[in-house]
Amino acid sequence: MVASAVKETLGDLNKDSFVTLLTKLIGESKYVQNNPPELIPEEDRIVRHVRDSLLPHSTATGGGPLIINHVTYKPNRGNLIVEYPGTEPGKILSFVGMHMDVVTANPSEWDFDPFSMSIDGDKLRGRGTTDCLGHVALVTELMKKLGQTKPKLKSSVVAVFIASEENSSIPGVGVDALVKDGLLDKLKNGPLFWIDTADKQPCIGTGGMIPWKLHVTGKLFHSGLAHKAINPFELAMEALKDIQTRFYKDFPPHAKEQVYGFATPSTMKPTQWIYPGGGINQIPADCTISGDVRLTPFYDVPDVMKKLNEYVEDLNTNIEKIGTRGPVSKYVLPDENLRGRIEISFDEASSGVACNLESRGFHVLCEATKDAVGHVKPYSITGTLPLIRELQDEGFDVQTAGYGLMSTYHAKNEYCLLSDMCQGYQVFASIIAQLED
Repeated sequence: MVASAVKETLGDLNKDSFVTLLTKLIGESKYVQNNPPELIPEEDRIVRHVRDSLLPHSTATGGGPLIINHVTYKPNRGNLIVEYPGTEPGKILSFVGMHMDVVTANPSEWDFDPFSMSIDGDKLRGRGTTDCLGHVALVTELMKKLGQTKPKLKSSVVAVFIASEENSSIPGVGVDALVKDGLLDKLKNGPLFWIDTADKQPCIGTGGMIPWKLHVTGKLFHSGLAHKAINPFELAMEALKDIQTRFYKDFPPHAKEQVYGFATPSTMKPTQWIYPGGGINQIPADCTISGDVRLTPFYDVPDVMKKLNEYVEDLNTNIEKIGTRGPVSKYVLPDENLRGRIEISFDEASSGVACNLESRGFHVLCEATKDAVGHVKPYSITGTLPLIRELQDEGFDVQTAGYGLMSTYHAKNEYCLLSDMCQGYQVFASIIAQLED
């Protein structure tokens, strides 16, 4: 089919059908909150509504061409792969990443019920409207329209609705397991559009993340006799300042960050401070500062971890040279043969992503965005999408987009705009149409 005919066949988003489906999905959002061990989502509650919507147009009922595959690795936690077959073997495009779990919501902190959809003009409100049940409903409507109108496409169009995106503490449930089992292998033959970002523009870069803990040991003593203590707070503050200074020297802003439009360069900073408690008149024995490195994808995560370890080793060796705070502040007590100590440890790290700006998928997404939204301005952020990097490493041409609102992502009072979702549908239709030529 020629591109214009494909776009005409797919038309515009059926708003009534979309809102009806999304209302059902948001009604399940309470049961798909993902925060183990307390809250383990039951993504099959979402699967059920999506299947109900698509089954009448599927091979399972004989009502249409859609091939539906429900893949489950843990009870009640399914993934759904839906395929609209094209006429040319090996020609394919896919929409992936629409996840059926949500982050937690506390109803007492919201201005409306997070677990039932409410409508306020153009706003569709509730947990998951932006991230990511809105996209689940949107891509379902796209696949339903393909099943109803049966356009003769060269490309197969595949949608992959996934479980377990918001929390990785229970592995082998979602896209990681699908990739491992080879169920997505054929998607490598064409562009893969990961639909889980926001603000309608192509997101072309994301950050890596290295969560770190700096544990500092001093010596506990009465604060009136500070000369007999090693103050772990002072040591931690001075050591961290030194570590940060070295980090920014070794990992400065990278030239490619401007090409990709990153909002910030790589950063290394504290976000939490923990100490064991005690009286105001007591210098404690130890403290822990935790934080993260957010790394643009042009630097290597293992290199950074190696460097951070080297900085700490050097500080321990030369602890007498670390800056002090006042005439009795010190980190070594020679008479007692005591030295302060700094240790760094890491939680699970992940690498960032730089999408391929030369790929057909990227050019098609930009063209479709310009068509539907009126302008195209790709952006990058040092938020993380670790699943995408794993797909990229496996050989997929990953491009990312999304039609919720970044300002309400993981936030209280989450909502999306119906008008944005309508434009998202047009982007998808334009992508399918362009890839026919």
